[in-house]
Amino acid sequence: MSVATDSDRQGEAPSGTRPFAGFEWLLAGRYLRTRRREGFVSVIAGFSFLGILLGVATLIIVMSVMNGFRKELLEKIVGVNGHIFATPIDRPLDDYDMVSQRLRSIPGIRLAIPLVEGQALASSQTGNGGVLVRGIRAADIQAIPFIGGNVRRGTLDGFDKAGGVAVGKRLADSLGLQVGDSINIISPKGASTPFGTAPRIKAYPIQAVFEIGMTEFDASFVFMPLGEAQAYFNRDGDVNVIEIFVDNPDRTQGVRDAIEADAPRPLVLSDWRQRNRSFFNALEVERNVMFIILTLIVLVAALNIVSGLIMLVKDKTADIAIIRTMGATRGTVMRVFLITGAAIGVFGTLAGLALGVVFAKNIKAIMAALNWITGANLWDPTVRFLSDIPSVIDWGEVTSVVVMALVLSLLATLYPAWKAARLDPVQALRMG
Repeated sequence: MSVATDSDRQGEAPSGTRPFAGFEWLLAGRYLRTRRREGFVSVIAGFSFLGILLGVATLIIVMSVMNGFRKELLEKIVGVNGHIFATPIDRPLDDYDMVSQRLRSIPGIRLAIPLVEGQALASSQTGNGGVLVRGIRAADIQAIPFIGGNVRRGTLDGFDKAGGVAVGKRLADSLGLQVGDSINIISPKGASTPFGTAPRIKAYPIQAVFEIGMTEFDASFVFMPLGEAQAYFNRDGDVNVIEIFVDNPDRTQGVRDAIEADAPRPLVLSDWRQRNRSFFNALEVERNVMFIILTLIVLVAALNIVSGLIMLVKDKTADIAIIRTMGATRGTVMRVFLITGAAIGVFGTLAGLALGVVFAKNIKAIMAALNWITGANLWDPTVRFLSDIPSVIDWGEVTSVVVMALVLSLLATLYPAWKAARLDPVQALRMG
């Protein structure tokens, strides 16, 4: 009798079962099943499961969409506008042929494209809108994959000699124009007259219609033969800028250093990071804020596990006292409730992982289905820059989300399990 008392006082007497034995799993499973009397506790466990599931799934989906946004925008902005921009310092860039050839000979540079850029107004009988006119050679425009590889109507063959222009699909649709129709290009900086500067108005046939997939570009870009652009903007055989495309956009600094070390003439260099720093910084801030907010959702779901297990411990006080008097140790009781809480977190996390990955991989089809069901355009390209909703799963981020959810779930079970293990069997039976 005295031995039993001592072992009970120590709380860790051998029970004859090893840790995490079948008995402990069986008892934990029994506590997770719904019974009429303790239905409320099971409801809380169910909501905790749903909270973990939705939190993990939403976090994976949102992070995948944010990654897709950054990837698509980066590819299109960098793929169309170039990576390094060279502008003249001391005199007009009239020797652009020599300069571009010298630049193309530098290791790491794929293309060096002379451009004439200018803002203008495009108009037709059905509408008008501001555009960015870019004068470019035929070989150069066909060498840009996002332009030459995305011609939807017409052709770029003979672009230099045809005297026509290439416009974005959204611009052509807004002006009601097709290939072969004329588009009026209006510039406020025209010819000088005794009465002042007269606007320059000239009609150009549309030779090709392209679709990059980025609303801003498809609605505002007009490509014109380089010689025609020089004449239209009163350029005296020079260009505004030379756009440089490098092999690896993430390593522009090394190429810039190489250009500065062997520059064909004095040039001012800037790269895509400098031009788009505020835009991509805003995207990164938004991404981090969304991660924090959605992490809080997972944390709230984990706290629901705490409340559910505490109520389960209170409901099972008499059961705990009985199994303790039958020889179960405090460790056994603690492991039973650890398994109960961990099961909610683990299964909720895995279900959220499956739902999030499936949703992220099929987000375009799901969006199309929602558009069909609601009869509305839930993804307006004019507002969201891109034609389709992008999604790129970063498995490293997914792994971190899953690990975070599992850790929070396991931590949430510690206090209720410890509280259950600390119950005094005598006091529990007296209260029961």
